[in-house]
Amino acid sequence: MTNPKVDFFFSKDGKWAEAYSTLRTLVLECGIKEELKWGVPCYTLNKANVVLIHGFKEYCALLFHKGALLSGPEKILIQQTENVQSARQLRFTSNEEIIQKAATIKAYIFEAIEVERAGLKVEMKKTEDYKVPEEFSAVLAEDEALKVAFGKLTPGRQRAYLFYFSQPKLSTTRVSRVANSIEKILAGKGLED
Repeated sequence: MTNPKVDFFFSKDGKWAEAYSTLRTLVLECGIKEELKWGVPCYTLNKANVVLIHGFKEYCALLFHKGALLSGPEKILIQQTENVQSARQLRFTSNEEIIQKAATIKAYIFEAIEVERAGLKVEMKKTEDYKVPEEFSAVLAEDEALKVAFGKLTPGRQRAYLFYFSQPKLSTTRVSRVANSIEKILAGKGLED
């Protein structure tokens, strides 16, 4: 059943309007609840996120929250970046493509529903699995207060910092990021706090 809180998303003019409508119909035919989350249509089973519809400049997509657990009939799920651990996308560049792949799309949705019903979880990388950039290791080795403060951060905040520090290709940029984050870490704050 459609949710009136989500209707605005489907009534917008734009490149993907027709494709969004087709995706909505396909997802709703699979019997999951339509909700609005993160400003986009999200479909849930027993309050757990199963799949959402979203779009970008070059494609629109279904994002499966536990897509890493899906085998799918055609193995066409896409991991957005190497750092995305759980979610996977089915991408489309036209409404016609969605119509042609309707059976496959529904097969993925039904598999995602079964994953949720079974209570399966994606095994996420633990903080200790993240590489500590040498620029940050060097600072931690020389600053015991920083080392203690970093250790007191939640695992999610630790992972966010490690990811942020390790992204730049240039060591000078990594050093700068570490230096600019020290005060926040000492204050017990996360990267986005």
